[in-house]
Amino acid sequence: MSDHFSFLSNATPEYIDNVYRAWQQDPESVGPEWRSFFSGFEFALAKYGDSTESSAPAGNDTVASKEILVLNLINDYRKRGHLFTKTNPVRERRKYTPNLDLANYQLSDADLDTVFQAGKEVGLGPAKLRDILDMLKQTYCQAIGSEYVYVRKPEMVAWLQQKIEQNRNTPNFSIEKKRHILAKLNEAVIFEKFLGTKFVGQKRFSLEGAETLIPALDAVIEKGADLGIAEFIIGMAHRGRLNVLANTLKKEYDEIFSEFEGKEYAEGVFQGDVKYHLGFSADIETSSNRKVHLSLMPNPSHLEAVDPVVQGAARAKIDRKYNSDFSKLAPILIHGDAAIAAQGVVYEVIQMSLLPGYKAGGTIHLVINNQVGFTTNYIDGRSSTYCTDIAKVTQSPVFHVNGDDAEAVVYAIELAMEFRQQFNRDVFIDLLSYRRHGHNEADEPAFTQPLLYKTIKKHKDPRQIYFDRLLNSGDVEANMAKELELEFKKKLQAELEESRAKDKLEFAPYLKDTWSGIRRVSNEDFEGLSPVTGVSSKKLAAIGKKLHDIPETFKAHKKIRKLFGDRLTFLDEDRLDWALGELLAYGSLLLEGYPIRLSGQDVRRGTFSHRHAVIVSEDAEQDYIPLNHLAEDQQAEFVAYNSLLSEYGVLGFEYGYSITNPNNIVIWEAQFGDFANGAQIMMDQYISAGETKWQRMTGLIQLLPHGYEGQGPEHSSARIERYLDLCARKNMQVLNCTTPANFFHAIRRQVHREFRIPLVVFTPKKLLRYPGCVSPLSDFGEGTRFQEVIDDPVADPSKVKKVLVCTGKIYYDLLEEKQKSNRDDVAIVRIEQLYPLPVDQLRALIKRYKKAGVTWNWVQEEPRNMGAWNYVLRVITEIDLKVICRKPSPSPASGYYKQHAAELEAILDEAFDRVSEKAAPVTK
Repeated sequence: MSDHFSFLSNATPEYIDNVYRAWQQDPESVGPEWRSFFSGFEFALAKYGDSTESSAPAGNDTVASKEILVLNLINDYRKRGHLFTKTNPVRERRKYTPNLDLANYQLSDADLDTVFQAGKEVGLGPAKLRDILDMLKQTYCQAIGSEYVYVRKPEMVAWLQQKIEQNRNTPNFSIEKKRHILAKLNEAVIFEKFLGTKFVGQKRFSLEGAETLIPALDAVIEKGADLGIAEFIIGMAHRGRLNVLANTLKKEYDEIFSEFEGKEYAEGVFQGDVKYHLGFSADIETSSNRKVHLSLMPNPSHLEAVDPVVQGAARAKIDRKYNSDFSKLAPILIHGDAAIAAQGVVYEVIQMSLLPGYKAGGTIHLVINNQVGFTTNYIDGRSSTYCTDIAKVTQSPVFHVNGDDAEAVVYAIELAMEFRQQFNRDVFIDLLSYRRHGHNEADEPAFTQPLLYKTIKKHKDPRQIYFDRLLNSGDVEANMAKELELEFKKKLQAELEESRAKDKLEFAPYLKDTWSGIRRVSNEDFEGLSPVTGVSSKKLAAIGKKLHDIPETFKAHKKIRKLFGDRLTFLDEDRLDWALGELLAYGSLLLEGYPIRLSGQDVRRGTFSHRHAVIVSEDAEQDYIPLNHLAEDQQAEFVAYNSLLSEYGVLGFEYGYSITNPNNIVIWEAQFGDFANGAQIMMDQYISAGETKWQRMTGLIQLLPHGYEGQGPEHSSARIERYLDLCARKNMQVLNCTTPANFFHAIRRQVHREFRIPLVVFTPKKLLRYPGCVSPLSDFGEGTRFQEVIDDPVADPSKVKKVLVCTGKIYYDLLEEKQKSNRDDVAIVRIEQLYPLPVDQLRALIKRYKKAGVTWNWVQEEPRNMGAWNYVLRVITEIDLKVICRKPSPSPASGYYKQHAAELEAILDEAFDRVSEKAAPVTK
């Protein structure tokens, strides 16, 4: 209810009658809103009361009470009118009760010519009920169904209500604009038909049935540009993608046709992907001569997986390119109806949309609603009324639009764009349409939806429907449609012939602009030693002091002040722990001008309370970030965001953030590495394979806490084996560091090379406070670098009879036993970089210990069927390597601490040839 009559929102007819009688006796006895209301009512009654027989009330108090009934009717049209629209082009709408019949509001046809003050509520002034009804039906029950009343921000509801009701939700376009819409529909429809006749039987995931998507995208880009948008980033699945590439992003038709011909890419190292997964970017000029940059993100077949990637890329550009101005860039996500209703990542992304660390200023969500998912009917695909009901999570408005009504589609999306720019919130367009063919062009949809496809087979396409409408209204000539079709077909045929003359496909270069100077990785990059990444000890000492300098006026927790004091002591005593190594890496990079973004669950403090990169005041909601106070104005910015409780969505977001700029240091940390498999789709489809499929580089860093410490099967293993299975062609790095200094160099090395590939680091838990896991400042200093392999620093090769090769935390378990038993015949070698394997350095070590009788063992804390063993067995072939580990298991670890301890003792028994009756068996 608008502000006009908000005071009536909880009033019953009986209450209104009582207040009315009191006003008649003494107008001053009621409030000013009531006085105004009843004065207007009396005026309307005097002016209109005797105009018709049906308008004569039985009594003034009865008519007054009916005002509230009419207001209830108005409000129900606003709330529920979308349930009774004409939005479905090929099906009858489901029936909902109660409906909007007058009888449900204690009104009847006898009231139609009664004048009601409630007409003011819809901008009509005092009006007859029939006129109010006509206005409501036209506004809320035609080709556009509007859902917005649930929004809890009164200013948003008022804005939407005014926009929707001022022109009755009905477009009134110029002839020029109507012809432009027709031209865009012509491109969309004829393009699909051309592909269908020239490439018979090939999959293209046609847009047929939802071709109004193309004029919709055209309209949102045009409108957005007029409202200040300089860039759009689009994410969508395969359906309609080729049409969008061709007719929205202006990818050359001959390039698309060449992809249909199945030609190879000129760049042999680039494996590529199917044509309906590829990304593209282009600069276009709008009809108002404004330049707009468009990007379509590449995507896998995993529906909605692209959503968080788009959001991350959008936020990165907003942060860096547009100086945090959300009005300059807008994400567009194009969903399928089945996917948006069922894929959990959609919920994760929508929950991000208003969070400070993840918002992108509002996303335009466009749903291609085919009313079917593969072969599944929509009523079997969701419990909710609409596929877009997820929008209510963030109280985002939804416009359900008949996909056969091109003008309604354009009108709705232009309104959506205005809303986004006005409020920086998400908005949804539900484009109700259909799928003319099956899931793909070779599929027979009539097997599972025979009645629906009988209707679709006879149904005109949206272009023909719109042309007929324009022809009937005299806006176009009879031959216009045919001329447009012939002209466009001629152009497509010429492009097809040009494509057939090409030998190889050229992939549109991605490594330009911000990625200039960054090259592809090569095998040679991992031969020999890592680049020098050390920093002068003087500079590091200064950074260390600044990191722990809390202003006196800032009321930090006393334990934080003690912790920071202890760290300064570590610096003075030259024994830097893990947190110091990490923070010094960040600090040194910030001073070199590299911005750092750290994201994940509890990352500001750290899951294990070790980092404390952000400290919070005890007496105010105020943060202090020491990393942002290293220099007055000569450093980059450090941000750390505690994420929502999500892995899939947040890792996808950070991947998207990382691909926009090679100098953004983007880090995602899992709460425990065990939980990272919730984001396995991102790892499999994007991070590990994005460069070879789509030429999308990333330097994304993942920190995955890992280690067997008796915490059970869900808090022990980040599943090293799964990451190693994904490794090939130098696509990423997998590390399991054992010293703070090596971790420091691993982070710095990411940006001190000419290429970018992802980095996965299995980080420690116990070692964060383990007295032996420290490094001297000299290990961070000038001339130092990351060590891919660390030899036993005290071993004498002439005495060594057994070499234990390991990675990660178990090194310290082995070292304790070696020192305790004084075993100088055992050498312990650490592989810090599991992939790419440092082959040359390993060969040098093998040579060092190569003498008769030396045995080699791989030692790991994971079960035999997990961890790095199967990978190591496959890649280290120059020695006879045996394994010492836990026995094979379907579960990563025991849930009982005593069992855990016994298994560790068994590993140590075998590693050091001890005899123990208590130890659990291993490797069997």
